[in-house]
Amino acid sequence: MKMKDKLPTILFIMHMPPPVHGAAMVGQYIHDSRLFQERFDCHYINLATAKNLEDIGKKSLGKLWHFICLLARIFKAVRALRPALVYVTPNAKGGAFYKDFIVVELLKCMGCQVVIHYHNKGVAERKDHVLDRQLYRRFFRGIRVILLAKELYGDISDFVTPAQVSVCANGIPSAGVSSAERTPCTPFRFLFLSNMIKSKGVYILLEACKLLKKTTVPFSCTFVGGWKDVSETDFKHEVEVNGLEDYVRVTGPVYGKDKEKYWQGADAFVFPTYYPNECFPLVLLEAMQHGLPCISTGVGGIASIIDVPGTGFIVPVGSADELAGRMQWMVEHRDEAAAMGRRGAEKYKKQYTLEIFEASLLKIFEEILK
Repeated sequence: MKMKDKLPTILFIMHMPPPVHGAAMVGQYIHDSRLFQERFDCHYINLATAKNLEDIGKKSLGKLWHFICLLARIFKAVRALRPALVYVTPNAKGGAFYKDFIVVELLKCMGCQVVIHYHNKGVAERKDHVLDRQLYRRFFRGIRVILLAKELYGDISDFVTPAQVSVCANGIPSAGVSSAERTPCTPFRFLFLSNMIKSKGVYILLEACKLLKKTTVPFSCTFVGGWKDVSETDFKHEVEVNGLEDYVRVTGPVYGKDKEKYWQGADAFVFPTYYPNECFPLVLLEAMQHGLPCISTGVGGIASIIDVPGTGFIVPVGSADELAGRMQWMVEHRDEAAAMGRRGAEKYKKQYTLEIFEASLLKIFEEILK
C-alpha cells in the first residue's frame, strides 16, 4: 500500500461498456491494463450516459440525472485523490460535446492537469457555429490532446497547436490467430463485419456486389453484424431484387469468439464506411491481424492503417464502381491479394498490438507528468 501511495495518481474518466463501441472497448483495455496499474495509482469513472447503442444521442430526464450524478462523482474523486493527471475521452460535437465541455471545465476549475483522447471527430464540422467556436476555444485552452492518427489533426487545427498534440494509434489484443496459409477457395470470399448501419457502407457494398456479379468472376460476400438502421427485411429484399441470393449471405449479430470462423473463412475484408464519427476502426486491425487484405475508404485515420497497395486499397466514399473494381482485382489476383494480407498481418504485429498501444500511451503520460 505504501508503494501505491508513491505512484502518480491518474483519474481516468472514459467510456467503458456498455454500450460496446470502439472507444468503450479501448476504455476497457485501459481499465484492465496491468502496465498502467503497475506504473500509476489508477482510478476510473465511466463517462458514458447511454445504456446501449440505440440510446446514444437521445435526451431524457434519466440521462440528465445520471450526468448530474457523474459531475458529483468527479468532484468528489478529484477532491479525495488530487490526481497528477486526469484522462478524458470526450465527444467532439453536438449535445455530447456540451456535456463533456462541462466535465473538462470542472476539472480545470479544480486545478487538474487534463489530457483528452479523441476517438471521434467533428470539431471542424461545427467550428463556424458562433457558440461552438467560442466553446472550442475555451475547451482546448491549456490541455493536451491525443489523436489516433496524424491525419485527424486537421479536425482540430483551428484551436490546437501541434505542440499540444500527441498521436497514439489504437491497438487490440492478440487473438492467437494461426499463421497457417488459407486454403484457396472458389468463389473468392469477401467479408463485411460491423453493425448494419447505412453509413458503414452496407448498401454501397451491396451495389458493388451487383456490379461484380455482371463480370462473372466467382465471389461471395458475407455480411456479419447487428441490425441497426438497416433492417433485416429491407436488406434481404434488396438481395432478392438484385438477384444476389447465390452471392450474398447475411448472418445478423455475431460476438466474441464466434466471429473467428468468419475471419478464418474469408479471403478479403471490405469496409466502405462513411460513418460521421469514423476515426480509427478497430475492425480493420482485426482484419489485418487475421491476414486479410482490406478495402476501405479514406475517412478519418484509415489512410494511416491501410498501405496502398501494400496491405489493401482505399476507394472514394460512395463509389460502388471503384469498390467493385478493387474487389474484381482481388478475385483475379489471388496471390497478390494474399500477399497484401500477409503484409497487413506483419504491420499489425509491428504497430497495432495492445502491448504497443499501452507502451505508446504510457510514454505520453510520462512525458506529460515530467
